[in-house]
Amino acid sequence: MAQLQVRPLAEENFPEKTGGNWKKYFTFNTDHKVIGIQYLVTSFIFFLIGGALATGVRIELATPDVDFVSRELYNQLFTIHATVMIFLWIVPAGTGAFGNYLLPLLLGCNDMAFPRLNAIAFWMIPPGGLLLMGSFFINEGAAASGWTSYPPLSLVNGKSGEFIWILSILVLGTSSILGAINFLTTIIKMRTPGMKFNNMPLFCWAMFAASILILVSTPVLAGALILLSFDLLAGTSFFNPSGGGDPVVYQHMFWFYSHPAVYIMILPVFGTISEILPVHARKPIFGYLAIAYSSLAISFLGLIVWAHHMFTSGTPAWLRMFFMIATMVIAVPTGIKVFSWLATLWGGKLRLNSAMLFAMGFISMFVIGGLSGVMVASVPFDIHVHDTYFVVAHLHYVLFGGSVFGLYASIYHWFPKMTGRMINETWGRIHFVLTLVGFNLCFLPMHYLGLMGMPRRVAEYDPQFATINTICSIGSYILAVSTIPFVINAVVCWRSGEKAPANPWNGLTLEWTLSSPPPEHNFPTPPVLKTGPYDYGTLDKRGSKKRPISQLRASDILSN
Repeated sequence: MAQLQVRPLAEENFPEKTGGNWKKYFTFNTDHKVIGIQYLVTSFIFFLIGGALATGVRIELATPDVDFVSRELYNQLFTIHATVMIFLWIVPAGTGAFGNYLLPLLLGCNDMAFPRLNAIAFWMIPPGGLLLMGSFFINEGAAASGWTSYPPLSLVNGKSGEFIWILSILVLGTSSILGAINFLTTIIKMRTPGMKFNNMPLFCWAMFAASILILVSTPVLAGALILLSFDLLAGTSFFNPSGGGDPVVYQHMFWFYSHPAVYIMILPVFGTISEILPVHARKPIFGYLAIAYSSLAISFLGLIVWAHHMFTSGTPAWLRMFFMIATMVIAVPTGIKVFSWLATLWGGKLRLNSAMLFAMGFISMFVIGGLSGVMVASVPFDIHVHDTYFVVAHLHYVLFGGSVFGLYASIYHWFPKMTGRMINETWGRIHFVLTLVGFNLCFLPMHYLGLMGMPRRVAEYDPQFATINTICSIGSYILAVSTIPFVINAVVCWRSGEKAPANPWNGLTLEWTLSSPPPEHNFPTPPVLKTGPYDYGTLDKRGSKKRPISQLRASDILSN
């Protein structure tokens, strides 16, 4: 395959580079690239902690009896596991890490719109996470009412741990809101000259849609949690039925955020997948505008489907019908993306490196999660499998098979740009195989458990489910082990890997015109585009003849 040779912009224009001094990653730094890496490393540490909690859950569930941890500790483990994975791993890694690192580079600007606000948003993450994990060490223990924290259970079940959980989520939610303000302002106001909305990279569209969701839905969750804390500590009765409160109102407020949160977690990954596939398939992205506008459609529809989580909460039949139809309709813009990605792969010159393998794994795993999502959108089926392991399987195929596979693909793809070093592809492929096998062995059998009626969130269960649960636990152990080659690979290659060129993947977006890692202030002058971000093989806009990619130079992408 012909190799794209991009001539980086003159090195003398960049007196300082991001990299080198590791101490800056532990300081209040306003460089968006440093903040992006701070988000990524911090959230990955919490991912390892959340994975350890999940392993504890699966060790307990390997047998029908309570023989590893107490019932009380088991409830705390699955509650904090889910909270960590959502609020401290997927959300900050997708929006915070890649949003911060990539947006200014893709848009051709030197930093985010509000650099200090950006740094403040990150430095709210470690205290929020430490507060949550520290709740294990108080007398009453951590929160134990599930990550949904439904009243009245949450009002009587470990009040101190529950209040710490609420406080932690409020801190993390505030960080998310501050980040969304920054992302929207940067996208709207700071695009390089010549970059209109309809020719900016698809990751920018995804971040635009996700940021709107964050700003609209997160304050509603904050309001629900503040009122819940009043019930918990001050004896009010907003949601407490013993005092005339309505716990179903809490469910509405909670799910008005928490279902859009699924799209807050997955939309940035949709964006990175749309950047990765055309580069490693050597083809223009199929259906650029359809992918871009489908992100906005998901953002809108995601706000009107929340009550499908409440089909068993006394929801009126006419309201069930509305939310069932809306939930099924939201599969349409998601399907547009999937078919566009498959069309991009079709006939391409696929480069099956670690980034591409995880990207294709993402598509296949997410489609399984999407299909089961359409199933639970149907009221009769949802009533049958509600609060069973079918829901656990669906959730993890969407959020681990989707978001986490996509995050791994993104790390492998932009690792050379972030660190200036190439990652070891052999260990990357080992990581992919272990992750794929462990994930499917753990979660695929859970669909059957749910259909047979095994309830979730219980430490002991009917012995007839023991064999399948043992299989699921073995899969979880493989999944836990799969992180070891990744961590070793990333650390060793960051320290002493092969030096990365400016453009190891022959990409056409603006970050690949800079050195690896990029200089501190990105572009010496605002770059002016001469080609689109996905114009592989179609670079001659005047139409007579196409330039072979082996003859492409930086001047074909930029007009300085």
